[in-house]
Amino acid sequence: MAKHIISVLVENKFGVLARVASLIAGRAFNIDSLAVGETEDPTASRMTIVFDGDEKTIEQIKKQLNRLIDVISTQDLTKEEHLDRELIMVKISVSPKTRPEVVEIAETLKAEVADVGVKTLTLLLVGDQAKIKTLLELVKPYGVKEIVRTGRIALTRDIAGGV
Repeated sequence: MAKHIISVLVENKFGVLARVASLIAGRAFNIDSLAVGETEDPTASRMTIVFDGDEKTIEQIKKQLNRLIDVISTQDLTKEEHLDRELIMVKISVSPKTRPEVVEIAETLKAEVADVGVKTLTLLLVGDQAKIKTLLELVKPYGVKEIVRTGRIALTRDIAGGV
């Protein structure tokens, strides 16, 4: 099964998130990532949902989502040219000797040093899955204390010559 990124435009109302998540979970799918936010229209929110599934199952879920009264539209971004990003914050153990090494990793990946503690550095990075994975691999040897991630968000790309 492949990872799919589904974008769901919904009415910005109480309980919509729970109904959408329940519909997917009710089909025995594990949601890898779920991000929700208000759009350019304050009456609508966009949900970006990442999960595994085959084509038949994805189509079935999209049809069932479109039947929910508060769903405006659904789109499988996996099939389209799209941009996706995630934000991650990682708290890393450091010593006076390793602190400059971790700062150098941050600079190389264009991550921000979000917080400096006596024994830790917290890095913040916005990037695609490959960049996030690279950061985690590079800082793992230093000792990762905590990780928090937003989940992926995505939009279709404006293809040159289109529109």
